[in-house]
Amino acid sequence: MDQTIICRCEEVTLHDIENTVNTYNCSAREVKLRTRAGMGHCGGRTCRPAVDAVLEAVTGEKAGHDIPMKVQPPVRPVSLSILGGQMK
Repeated sequence: MDQTIICRCEEVTLHDIENTVNTYNCSAREVKLRTRAGMGHCGGRTCRPAVDAVLEAVTGEKAGHDIPMKVQPPVRPVSLSILGGQMK
């Protein structure tokens, strides 16, 4: 069982994605909905290429983009000091 984290925001592992693809024969969008990969704070900007690579490795096909996984930036930038509660 490979516990390599693919989506850090939602803590989705390589095993979770492979298991979901093999069990449900999923598209990239279905994998996102079933595992929450790409639904965290970064909105898939970090893990989307890795999810697509895993899908291609498991299924042998390139990830389809008929219904794209939406990637969107935060509404406005927030400094890490504000998130950490250390206001300047």
